[in-house]
Amino acid sequence: MTDEQAVDQLSVLGIECFGHHGVFGFERREGQVFLVDLVLGLDTGPAAASDDLHDTVDYGSLVASVKAAVENDPVDLIETLAQRIAKVCLLDSRVEWARVTVHKPDAPIDATFSDVALTITRTREDPT
Repeated sequence: MTDEQAVDQLSVLGIECFGHHGVFGFERREGQVFLVDLVLGLDTGPAAASDDLHDTVDYGSLVASVKAAVENDPVDLIETLAQRIAKVCLLDSRVEWARVTVHKPDAPIDATFSDVALTITRTREDPT
């Protein structure tokens, strides 16, 4: 059984943020919508037993932190942004791993497409 199968999963999907990320000047100036999906691996047993928010990840606070991570300090690549978001998720010691998907539906591509998305998975042990 892998680590991802051995723990519970908490998902928060479709977090809408407005950021100024991208390699082109107009992306930095004008900004665009980014959508973020989070899947966190954690043991929810203690929270289920106590029925106390302090025994689990407060996803309301986490979403606020993720929005701040996206909406501040522009970067060129969604790879860098996804890594930043994963680090925010792993700040809570109960989170064993975080799967982060960053969607950039308005990416500057000269073609008809529905989305550009990058998914990364990071664990507490990852050195990055």
